[in-house]
Amino acid sequence: MNRPNRPLPIAPLALLLALLAALLFAGCGDDDSGIDPGNAADAPDYTKMTDSAPPKLADVYAAGGTLIEGGTDAYREQVEALDGYPIVINKWASWCGPCREEFPFFQQESADRGDEVAFLGINANDSEDAANTFLRDHPVPYPSFSDPDESIANEEGASPEFPSTIFYNAEGEKTFVHRGLYTSQEDLAADIDRYAVESGG
Repeated sequence: MNRPNRPLPIAPLALLLALLAALLFAGCGDDDSGIDPGNAADAPDYTKMTDSAPPKLADVYAAGGTLIEGGTDAYREQVEALDGYPIVINKWASWCGPCREEFPFFQQESADRGDEVAFLGINANDSEDAANTFLRDHPVPYPSFSDPDESIANEEGASPEFPSTIFYNAEGEKTFVHRGLYTSQEDLAADIDRYAVESGG
């Protein structure tokens, strides 16, 4: 006797697969901050650089990985105090994807040459909590100036682009503002040489 063709009972199987997929994706989601958690263990070892930094640069790196308040006055005072050294200043924000993409280049360049070139950051249009979380997960040996209203960035001609990088030569002259993302460490290194180290008298 032939039995009538009946559809296979796939509904329970489909439901089970959907449930498993939901559990899998729930375990892979980002945290509530929306910030790439990064891996602090992947950061370079800054010890050799900071140990060999001359006093002016060592003073800067003593505040590494922190946010400095004080606005344009505090920022300008720090830049002027670094007279005699080339300076590279990166404007960034924790919510900025391109900033996160290029951040490892600044980590490595500061580790490689921070005892000869001063590095600083400008954390612009960001929340303090998010910025501190980002710095914890992406450590750098230099401090960043808190710039919630972008007054520092505007003074430097670095707004509205994120990220931006400002270069000073050893004579304290601003030589260039690079607007936008560095797509390779080699490009950043070349601009440090061109606009900071080799620029000026």
